[in-house]
Amino acid sequence: MTNTDAFDAPLTLDPDAVLLLIDVQQGFDDADYFGPRDNPQAEQRMADLIDAWQATGRPIVTVQHTAPGGPLAAGTPGHRLQDFVAALTPELHITKTVNSAFYGTPDLHAWLQQRGVRQVVISGMITNVCCETTTRMAGNLGYDAIFPTDAMHAFDMTGPDGTVVRAAEFARATATTLHAMRFAKVVTTDAVLAAAKA
Repeated sequence: MTNTDAFDAPLTLDPDAVLLLIDVQQGFDDADYFGPRDNPQAEQRMADLIDAWQATGRPIVTVQHTAPGGPLAAGTPGHRLQDFVAALTPELHITKTVNSAFYGTPDLHAWLQQRGVRQVVISGMITNVCCETTTRMAGNLGYDAIFPTDAMHAFDMTGPDGTVVRAAEFARATATTLHAMRFAKVVTTDAVLAAAKA
């Protein structure tokens, strides 16, 4: 099987595949600040992944963003993880101030390498920002990155010319880029859940 064929093959999960829950924080509920979003089922899909990982004993890593201001700033209610993630005892908790979970503390890449992990499943917020950036880096670093597009969400954003791009368009573009350029295997949560049970 060629490397390209691997992206189109049926999904399989390693026994130690890591679930990354990126920036599942209360501040992203601030619609006045972030604007409209897509995929209202994202949090439920993340919870479904958590249940599957806990049932199979696979490791979970949580990531928490600290911004200098705004709804995610440290010390504000918005900085806190959402309750269904805060209730976890993850194998590793990372804090970061930039988009990629690979540039945080502790060092995610070093932690994965020490454990011989080759496969990561990325979920969380925001689809086309921290989730996509982390996934691109995972692919560049040689990990088998799995991207369940319905276990994350995006927001509408305004471009430099004033044009508003809708969240669903960002999600579609991210999925297309990651798939076409072979950064990750782009799938649904149901596909991941089925593989977790296999």
